[in-house]
Amino acid sequence: MNLEDVQDLLNANPVICSMRRKGNCWDNACAESFFGSMKSEWVKHKIYETHDNAKKDIFNYIEVFYNRKRRHESPGNVSPVVYEEMYEMNQERAA
Repeated sequence: MNLEDVQDLLNANPVICSMRRKGNCWDNACAESFFGSMKSEWVKHKIYETHDNAKKDIFNYIEVFYNRKRRHESPGNVSPVVYEEMYEMNQERAA
């Protein structure tokens, strides 16, 4: 697909940007909440010597701490992994 095809597609199907519109502050709330948590809980006072060290540490935050240990308020104050396990068990019971 070339640039002209993309432009034709966009013209045929008008797209409205969902980010940064005045008066619509909820568009990016989930991402902003996540990055705010990551900055305050994990990287606030860290200085990484290399880009690779930063990637490994942030991967550790997301995959080990945030998804497996950190409790999240919205799914009943449990971690996402525990919530998914509970959901799957309920699905199996319902089947």
